[in-house]
Amino acid sequence: MTIAPLAIALGDPAGIGPEIVAKAWTVRNAHDLAPFFAVGDCRSVERVWRGPIKRIGSPDEAASVFGEALPIIQIHDTGEIVPGQPDLAGARCALDSLELAAGLARSTMVGGLVTAPVSKAQLYAIGFTHAGQTEFVAERCGIASSNAVMMLAGPTLRVVPITTHIALRDVFDALSIELICAKARATERGLARNFGIERPRLAIAGINPHAGESGALGSEEIDLIAPAVEILQGEGIDIVGPLPADTMFHARARAQYDCALCLYHDQALIPVKALHFDEGVNMTLGLPIVRTAPDHGTAFNIAGKDMAHPGAMIAAIALAAEAARNRLQTA
Repeated sequence: MTIAPLAIALGDPAGIGPEIVAKAWTVRNAHDLAPFFAVGDCRSVERVWRGPIKRIGSPDEAASVFGEALPIIQIHDTGEIVPGQPDLAGARCALDSLELAAGLARSTMVGGLVTAPVSKAQLYAIGFTHAGQTEFVAERCGIASSNAVMMLAGPTLRVVPITTHIALRDVFDALSIELICAKARATERGLARNFGIERPRLAIAGINPHAGESGALGSEEIDLIAPAVEILQGEGIDIVGPLPADTMFHARARAQYDCALCLYHDQALIPVKALHFDEGVNMTLGLPIVRTAPDHGTAFNIAGKDMAHPGAMIAAIALAAEAARNRLQTA
């Protein structure tokens, strides 16, 4: 099934985003990647790659160009770009690229949005007020951040952290039955819509060792997680738990669910990165558009050294295309 080209925001021009997008284009045929175009400063790609680039004015030009050159919609000149040396001009370019790519993704001319890594520290320095790109894109799509779900996906594991970028000491206060239910519902809908899973199977972890050991090691499983599971099961959602987190991620356990719901950031991200470090994808569920991103950062320390591995970007592009096709089939 043919989909519209994907839009890729190039991220921080001093990071590895431009390099991994260019490398993904280079192996487009080997990985059977759907057509895509980049949004950003062309010079950020030219600094790290000698391949063919073609400036385009709109997404509908991308497909005809894609076979011969990397199509790029040019964002304003950001001044000097030095790989590995981020600055505020680069942060503004990253934000403008994200803004434009997200806007295009809301149109029928674009099949989905892929976002390359940005530096939150640099973005915060220019007044960015969102926790990350996920929350920014959700707002631009008119979706409350509580209804947007960050899912990390690899070939054998999908995980959703119920809480994300907050201190571990704050997790217990942030959790609620309502939050767990909202994230689980969005996850179930997202798995059905983006992956074509007719009846998604969810498993939720406990937050305490041994899932609280019947209250001996903590009461959150009894007070929060189990009641949420009961509500969700009553709604017809296939969910089990709370389960001890230390036994949820071996191969036999992973075969029993389509997505694991975890209570805090590292509980979710450590297993997926341990299993799929070079091919992990961040997908936002609950949006009216498809949005994915490679599950890694800007890696300023290796930017411009031809050392960046494009595996996660390739996987993000492939997953965005898969989700876009599934959405067309179920529309």
